[in-house]
Amino acid sequence: MAINGILPLWKERGMTSHDCVFKLRKILKTKKVGHTGTLDPEVDGVLPICIGNTTKVAEYITDQGKSYEAEVTIGYSTETEDATGELVTSDDSEKHITKEQLLEVFEGLTGEIVQIPPMYSAVKVNGKKLYEYARQGIAVERPSRIVRIDAIELMDDQQEWHGQRVKFNIRIRCGKGTYIRTLAVQIGQALGYPAHMSRLTRTQSGKFRREDCVTLAEVAELAQNERVNTILKPLSYGLSVFPFAEIEEKDIFAIQNGQVLKRHSILEEQEFVVFTVKGNPLALYKRHPEKADKMKPEKMFGIPTTDEV
Repeated sequence: MAINGILPLWKERGMTSHDCVFKLRKILKTKKVGHTGTLDPEVDGVLPICIGNTTKVAEYITDQGKSYEAEVTIGYSTETEDATGELVTSDDSEKHITKEQLLEVFEGLTGEIVQIPPMYSAVKVNGKKLYEYARQGIAVERPSRIVRIDAIELMDDQQEWHGQRVKFNIRIRCGKGTYIRTLAVQIGQALGYPAHMSRLTRTQSGKFRREDCVTLAEVAELAQNERVNTILKPLSYGLSVFPFAEIEEKDIFAIQNGQVLKRHSILEEQEFVVFTVKGNPLALYKRHPEKADKMKPEKMFGIPTTDEV
């Protein structure tokens, strides 16, 4: 039986996102497996994996908001902006930081902010990834980007912190493209000290939360007992951020074949609409870029067969 669905995986530390995909292909005996955005090897957390026909919606899951829990260390910065990099700047002065100071800094970094991606990142400049330049010792200008920080919360109960090295834990809700490593550095800069992110866990990705997830070992056990389908989320779950519209039987052929059609009323205010047949997604349509009264297909899914999840 074909395996189709979104697997809410808990990625453990020490593995790359590609490692997870490679192992799942072996466990599930299928090649059509893709992740929804990389997590660095030293980061653990929620990593939705798309299998079979749901690989078509991986980009939309990637675009959804995420939540993290991070530890910020004040006192020194690193090349990678996290705990794995070589030391760059150190400040051994005795520090005194209050909760009020932190909350004020968090407020200043909430909303739309500008970030410059770390040199050790997969952002491309002139067709080459920044970390490739970094490993060769080549300095390049990094493009700034605007990212959205919905909230930064202090997880610790302390009222103040003292010492040459100060650590505290935060919870972040943010939009796509945010570098939590860089956010930790920005928090340090606002306080007047070098800083880095010393630990990170992703607790939510889109609708997928920590409590929804299974480990690779648990997936292997489920596969052995032929029960993997019990933890998979359907294609419709991955598209649930968009409005749905059930189509009439007379329109199925036109939409199934990706025809340009008269614009649906939902697209007056929404960017996309998911057309469904008996609740199953058939196609994702968007406003036509040139014809104001028309719509065109963005993704085609086809009508599910009886052997699909």
